[in-house]
Amino acid sequence: MTLPHHHKRTDCRLCASTVLECVLRLTPTPPANALVSVAERGKAQAAYPLDVYRCAECGHLQLLDIVDPEVLFTHYLYVSSTSPVMVEYLRKQCVSIVRRLQLKPGDLVVEFGSNDGTLLRFFKEAGMRVLGVDPAANVAPDSAEIETVADFFNAEVGGRIREKYGRAKAICAYNVCAHIDDFRGVIDGVRSLLAPDGQFVFEVGYLLDVYRKTLFDTIYHEHVDFHHVEPLKLFFSKCGLNLMHVERSDIQGGALVGYVGTPATGQADGSVDDLIAMEHEAGLHRADTFRRWEAAIAQRGEELMMLLRGLRAKGKSIAAYGAPAKATTLMHHFGLDSSLLDYIVDDNPLKQGMLTPGLHIPVCSPDVLYQKKPNYVLMLAWNFAAPIIKKHGRYAGGESRFILPLPNLAIVGE
Repeated sequence: MTLPHHHKRTDCRLCASTVLECVLRLTPTPPANALVSVAERGKAQAAYPLDVYRCAECGHLQLLDIVDPEVLFTHYLYVSSTSPVMVEYLRKQCVSIVRRLQLKPGDLVVEFGSNDGTLLRFFKEAGMRVLGVDPAANVAPDSAEIETVADFFNAEVGGRIREKYGRAKAICAYNVCAHIDDFRGVIDGVRSLLAPDGQFVFEVGYLLDVYRKTLFDTIYHEHVDFHHVEPLKLFFSKCGLNLMHVERSDIQGGALVGYVGTPATGQADGSVDDLIAMEHEAGLHRADTFRRWEAAIAQRGEELMMLLRGLRAKGKSIAAYGAPAKATTLMHHFGLDSSLLDYIVDDNPLKQGMLTPGLHIPVCSPDVLYQKKPNYVLMLAWNFAAPIIKKHGRYAGGESRFILPLPNLAIVGE
């Protein structure tokens, strides 16, 4: 069967090896953010394979089934500013980057995958010149506030920016590198735009956390890569760059922040080898580690489904909180459909009034929790469970209860 807007690559995205092994198969899904309107309820949505491959040469994990980025990213439903946790995190990241790179007022900071400009606003407030690059014009800020190039970043776009604005002292890419099929082409653009003493700062979900915490729901078609330090170090070296410093973050269940420079900016510090040693200790350099992981994921699913089915059998009402991209993977792989979930609430106005991809469960405003007072709320946005529960912990008074599916199954409120 031919799938629309789809192709399958045959080589590793980092080292170009063709020795690739499928180590994990998840249930095929529509694109994770492909919510539909109520009027489109009857329209069939293509489900794409969600198989994870490991490169035998460099150890990198990746998807080979690629959905056209024009379909995924030119009209986007995620915006950073809807999460106070994310906004504060990005503020602190700006402070760290300014300090580590010793940025000064007037230095150029470019961010690709800039979304609604949340991170760049902090740099602008610190006196830097800023420029965003993002193909999703629907979420871009007003150009008078944060100038944004409506395009996918690559070598050609990087060259145009250099000609018009000069070289960048910092190029940032937060929660975007895992979305890029032609990663080498993007890094060619970074290298051409970066000032000799500048650095490229990226943030990606960290495979070590994804594996240890069984956060398989971070695997979806927007994320074509699942990064850890050792393959990235080799990749940047082949691109003529140095991975100089890495650090971990708790955001989104676990992230990796890396600083990359030209040979003129120096060599790696001890943080790079320290994390590579941790990765080896966890077995990330072995294919059988991920083959065994599939059984751990299945066990999590059995535990959750047993709980939800038991509650339904007792006549309990169950809603869910959050319609993030990761929810699509979790719902399809575990079979969370309308027989178990009555509706989902989400803080993002762009998602309210829509139906979830494929399973078509309605997404509502959080106000509905207070109106309908469900017996339980399943936290699909489990990575923001703490602030959500703090804000809505008494949606049904003393009867409010929340179910956390990951990293460990738990009920809050009993």
